[in-house]
Amino acid sequence: MIRHHRAVRYFLDTEYNGFGGALLSLALVPDDGGDEFYVTLKCSDPPDPWVERHVLPYLDMVPEPMRGPRMSRREAAETLAGWLATDRAPEIVADWPEDLAQLAMLLVIGPGRMMPMPPLTLQFQPLAGFSTAANSAVPHNALHDARALRDHVINHLE
Repeated sequence: MIRHHRAVRYFLDTEYNGFGGALLSLALVPDDGGDEFYVTLKCSDPPDPWVERHVLPYLDMVPEPMRGPRMSRREAAETLAGWLATDRAPEIVADWPEDLAQLAMLLVIGPGRMMPMPPLTLQFQPLAGFSTAANSAVPHNALHDARALRDHVINHLE
């Protein structure tokens, strides 16, 4: 297991239950080949029809060790905080504003309460003409879409 003791840049993707809907999955993929992060969350709301067809069937299409039971928001927040705890000042990059909003809201665990986290830098990288889903091995799966985002930024923008 590769853990980081320096600032690392992570590429973020999330899936959620339609516009403004509940978070369904979140992935962070580091730029240095280190461990990837992937969680899926419980959702009690009825699924948006588009999400039911294009997202839900693919939530578990990740490597076997990354599959797990659906977590509560609190469990997902604790898992994320524990995973990032060894990173000095992680930089999180996303190509869609809702991904950053979903990550930020996951860290809020109650009124005036948040998960303990190292200082985070959140970077919005708009990519006109590029679709993570269209370039993903498994479209609309947060892990595969985050990998596609990483590959595009590293291979075409740097």
